[in-house]
Amino acid sequence: MPVLLALLSGCNADDSASRTGGSAIDRACEPVTFEGTPFTVCHAIRDKHRIRLVDRDADGNPMRDFPPLEARLGADWPRIAFAMNAGMFNEDGAPIGYYVEAGNQTKPLNRREGPGNFHLLPNGVFWGNAKGWHVTETEAFAADRPEFPDFATQSGPMLVIDGRLHPEFSENGVSQLIRNGVGVDEKGDAWFAISEAPVSFGRFARLFRDRLDCPDALFLDGQVSRLWDPPGNRRLPGALIGPIVVVTQKE
Repeated sequence: MPVLLALLSGCNADDSASRTGGSAIDRACEPVTFEGTPFTVCHAIRDKHRIRLVDRDADGNPMRDFPPLEARLGADWPRIAFAMNAGMFNEDGAPIGYYVEAGNQTKPLNRREGPGNFHLLPNGVFWGNAKGWHVTETEAFAADRPEFPDFATQSGPMLVIDGRLHPEFSENGVSQLIRNGVGVDEKGDAWFAISEAPVSFGRFARLFRDRLDCPDALFLDGQVSRLWDPPGNRRLPGALIGPIVVVTQKE
């Protein structure tokens, strides 16, 4: 597993401590350069973090941005390690694929063909249950139908499938955008990445396979990709988003 760059200190640590009543949240997100492209990579550790999905604010309206998380998460809010947009959505901010939040399914698995990145098959599901966190190709997920996922978000395309890059990716294609995604390594930790410059699908997929050692990884979105890193005192501006993945540090 690669060693990320050294942790930042100073005002970022003070900000983290002030949000938690003096107990600092450890920095989970760090800069990484891969094949000449800058990324921010965030590491969720199973023994240290919890992962949840949120797509509605405290009043039941589409979330669309990070600030309403404070009222929505309540006591969990001070322990946020980072948050990121968590998959593709329609014009109202609702997920367009399979979606489970706190054990409740609100959207069924989407196995239809169609245009756009979501339908650049195979696509996949990022999900978690009592056994751990997983990235699973959609048809394999449909065949296994794991019971009682705690959270699940479907997006696409898959970036890495059992150690192989998506078959439709070229080495470094002409479509280059700010992109974010998630992978799970063989230890069961989750790695989230967002590019700091436009990047091709091929290079983004290789980041997960060759640098982050993730045999399976999923594209979450592009162009609207955003990250909130409270311990790093950083919140990326941008367009309205849909579902949000929130990683909190355990007590």
